[in-house]
Amino acid sequence: MSREQFHFVGVCGTAMGSVAAGMIEKGFTVTGSDQSVYPPMSTFLQNKGVQIMEGYQASNIPDETTTVVIGNAISRGNNEAEAILDRRLRYLSLPEVLKEYFLRGQRNYVVSGTHGKTTTSSILAWLFESAGKKPGFMIGGIPANFGQGARFTDSDFMVMEGDEYDTAFFDKRSKFLHYLPELVVMNNIEFDHADIYNNLDEIILTFSRLLKIVPRNGLALINGDDANCLIAAKESPCPTRKVGFGESCDLKISNVEYLPTGSCFVIEGEAYEVPMVGEFNVRNAAMAVCSARFAGLEPEEIRRGLLSFEGIARRQQERGEVRGITVVDDFAHHPTAIGLAIDGLRQKYPSRRLWVVFEPRSNTTRRNIFQDDLAMALKKADCVVIPSIPHPEKVAENERLDPDKLVADISSAGAHSWHLGEVEEIVEHVSSLAQSGDVIAILSNGGFGGIHEKLLTSLSD
Repeated sequence: MSREQFHFVGVCGTAMGSVAAGMIEKGFTVTGSDQSVYPPMSTFLQNKGVQIMEGYQASNIPDETTTVVIGNAISRGNNEAEAILDRRLRYLSLPEVLKEYFLRGQRNYVVSGTHGKTTTSSILAWLFESAGKKPGFMIGGIPANFGQGARFTDSDFMVMEGDEYDTAFFDKRSKFLHYLPELVVMNNIEFDHADIYNNLDEIILTFSRLLKIVPRNGLALINGDDANCLIAAKESPCPTRKVGFGESCDLKISNVEYLPTGSCFVIEGEAYEVPMVGEFNVRNAAMAVCSARFAGLEPEEIRRGLLSFEGIARRQQERGEVRGITVVDDFAHHPTAIGLAIDGLRQKYPSRRLWVVFEPRSNTTRRNIFQDDLAMALKKADCVVIPSIPHPEKVAENERLDPDKLVADISSAGAHSWHLGEVEEIVEHVSSLAQSGDVIAILSNGGFGGIHEKLLTSLSD
């Protein structure tokens, strides 16, 4: 048993909890604390042997602690963060722990980009698993094939969803700069995270820095159809290959066929089929295919893996059907992702009336940066509902998204649109107007007040 003892501040976060459990499996003693301690994470950690304290207090940190892991949500002023600094304890961010205890010496495949990270990394992890490689992975969603977002194995392969968000209050570099990549996927680059970045140039810069740590015997797969990715990769010191539909791409996607139940495409002379719809999912699958080929998987292994891929929770996930009305859950919250999600839903449910209930919940979409872009994306639906902005006080009034203007712009483009208040009002309104054959897509990066089940219950009354 190692003498090192770790304390995790913010232990009940999905990634923090997974790594804390991984450290227990490595033989370390682990304690943790969090403001909100509740199942299933609390039960999971307790079953793994992690002692959890509720609330943040200096006394939570055992005297025997040698290293404290400070979560991304923790800031100065937190009682435990202040105690750590006062006591001169050794502290690390979660990405630093991953780097030093899980990633060093591994074949780390890091999937980055504004959109598609979760889907691409989930497909890639499953391709490895299906081929018998038993990969480790850390993914920001729940792949249905695995039923969990993270695991650590003794495999050489580790699949990481590479987030450009900052690391911790004491380290403002992007998380993915800690991940020691052998291979990087760069899906796309757009402006996002307005609370972290001032402009698009800053985001491009951090992606270019990611490529600077890929070794000469590694590879970066770049979206060859994305101008910002090309800028980020312009002076890359590592090998790069462009993937996409354009003629200038090194790995060209061709012979695409979209079906209601899936999509077919050809890349490098090999035909593949993935049980997901939409151009964006073809791009995601193509990136995963090219990554798997670099790892040494054969086309037939990849074909079997793609066909048995079961998707990801909260990505075009059907939550239920009542009276011929289908309720779908999707995570999309950036205007581009919203537009692509609606396109995919149109392909999956052709000739059906499409409702979109969009919650502007992220730090960026609560701002008016995307006021016009959101209208352009949402007008693709037939009916759109916008709720009240969550926690509007966190954004200055002159920078805040205007829901009434958003609804007016969507309506002027020909779609029916409403700005309603809380979840109960939305459920009552939508269920009173929905008809058999309709598809109701809930787009949010949060729980949205349990709207999915409430809507299904209301529709069944």
